[in-house]
Parts: sequence; C-alpha cells; structure tokens
Amino acid sequence: MYMTVEETAIYLSMPVEQVRRYIAEKKIRAVYNGEDFYVNSNQFQTHLEQVEDLKRQIDEWRNTPIPDDIDVKDED
Repeated sequence: MYMTVEETAIYLSMPVEQVRRYIAEKKIRAVYNGEDFYVNSNQFQTHLEQVEDLKRQIDEWRNTPIPDDIDVKDED
C-alpha cells in the first residue's frame, strides 16, 4: 500500500518536512510519479516489529531477578 508524504508523516508521527528530508536523504524509500512522492508502508512494518521485539527483550531482561546466592569470594 502506498501513502502520500502527508499520510506518511501522520503514520510516523513526525512533521511533513522531516519526511520529505528523509526521502531526499534516501532514509525513506519513495516512488516519484512526476508530481508527488509515494511511500510504500510495508517498509516500516519490519522496523516497527523489530522495535517492539527489542522492547520486549529489554523488559524481560529488566524483570529477570538477580540470583540470591552469588558465589563471590570476599577479597577483604
């Protein structure tokens, strides 16, 4: 599915000018039809899934309890 630059800005919650700058810098892939740029929304799906997976992994790591008995020698 292709979105206009304005729709992409709303989808990504960022200003339209920033989306245009990202397109110019080739950080966002877009198709130019002679008048406007169109962005394929599927390119963001993988990124969003990876971000959610990383958030889940961080939460898992934070919620992992510290072991009660750490076998450490006292060096005092």
